[in-house]
Amino acid sequence: MTTALNKKWSIEEILVLYDLPFMDLLWKAQHIHRENHEVNAIQLSSLLSIKTGGCPEDCSYCPQSSKYNTNVETERLLDVETVLAAAKAARNNGAQRFCMGAAWRSPTEKQVDQVIELVQAVKSLGMETCVTLGMLKDGQAERLKEAGLDYYNHNLDTSEDFYKEIISTRTYQDRIDTLDRVQQAGLKSCVGGIVGLGESREQRATFISQLANRNPYPESVPINQLVRVEGTPLASGEDLDEFEFVRTIAVARITMPKTAVRLSAGRSTMSDATQALCFMAGANSIFYGDQLLTTGNPQFVADQQLFARLNLHAEKRSYTVEDCPSKKLAENTVNTCGRARAMAEVL
Repeated sequence: MTTALNKKWSIEEILVLYDLPFMDLLWKAQHIHRENHEVNAIQLSSLLSIKTGGCPEDCSYCPQSSKYNTNVETERLLDVETVLAAAKAARNNGAQRFCMGAAWRSPTEKQVDQVIELVQAVKSLGMETCVTLGMLKDGQAERLKEAGLDYYNHNLDTSEDFYKEIISTRTYQDRIDTLDRVQQAGLKSCVGGIVGLGESREQRATFISQLANRNPYPESVPINQLVRVEGTPLASGEDLDEFEFVRTIAVARITMPKTAVRLSAGRSTMSDATQALCFMAGANSIFYGDQLLTTGNPQFVADQQLFARLNLHAEKRSYTVEDCPSKKLAENTVNTCGRARAMAEVL
């Protein structure tokens, strides 16, 4: 049952996985998941839009595009105090990673300077950091790495042959070039996409193969279910079958055994049963909180209740004194900074 961690996956092999009987596919995915991850543990991330709206790209699914008439207002970059307050709230509710998204095509050097300030502020809370800023130029990934950034998110969205049906203002190679810069700088990569755009199963398999065959494959893979937003070209259409979505989660787990497979956009419309199937299929990370950029997300309380019903728990993390604020913890390593702060108060 063990899958080689560096195996190269052909599209045909991935289609064979998709074609397995549903229960057989989930059994295979769960077995591989247990070989490589803490059982019943979920990594919790929180996402904040630090610069909303006004994006010059024409992604057909995105309410932040300036090309479409949606209800999303263009806003300025949030200040440090606002971002820090949001990060503290997320941390206090159990989030381990704080992700920040800016609706830019590609950041300027000044904008990178501003984001670096935000990254350093969030890092001071003992949280992992992730940003998504669009396409990076030479040297920008290195600057973010030096500032302490942990992850850079840059989704491929879909397969290369279907990409031009969804986006015309950038090329697939533009995405690959940024991912190469991210990996060459030593940053961890968070790379996924969206299913339900109207792509075929073969195109979904092609998309998975493009992720799984990167060297190395991404440390984090968010799988988004299309959220239809009024005013965008994809506002109407046939929704993806929920079992096909679960199959995609399972295939991602099998082809990328060590990665964190994350349930991302679209969770707000999923039933608890569908989410449970996704966890069974190997999903072990979620975006946790009230908002996912500009679309809704299940609230903290609802997620906590679901975790209790499924006997799931937050993934255990080891943070050292360098990660947490109290120097009194120098001789201790604890599971979360939340526990570290509680111990510091006692000490």
